[in-house]
Amino acid sequence: MDQLLMGAIAAGSALAGLFFFRFWWQTRDRFFLYFAGSFWLEAVNRVALVLVPHASEHEPLFYLVRLVSYGLILAAIWQKNREKVKRRN
Repeated sequence: MDQLLMGAIAAGSALAGLFFFRFWWQTRDRFFLYFAGSFWLEAVNRVALVLVPHASEHEPLFYLVRLVSYGLILAAIWQKNREKVKRRN
């Protein structure tokens, strides 16, 4: 049952990544590219959790990938807000 749920989460993350990639393709805004990369990293992480025998979400390697994924989202938001501040000045 866990493998089925991990697969569903991976598929949803990959689909969300494609969704954001489509917006990047239309606008060429790096914000969407960072979000797409973040969701794709999360999808790869979930697939790796299923394929690696005796893997746990609490292992440092899998946690680090998730940390990088969330870091991409934070970097995208920070960069987008920084551009707004530059335009005001």
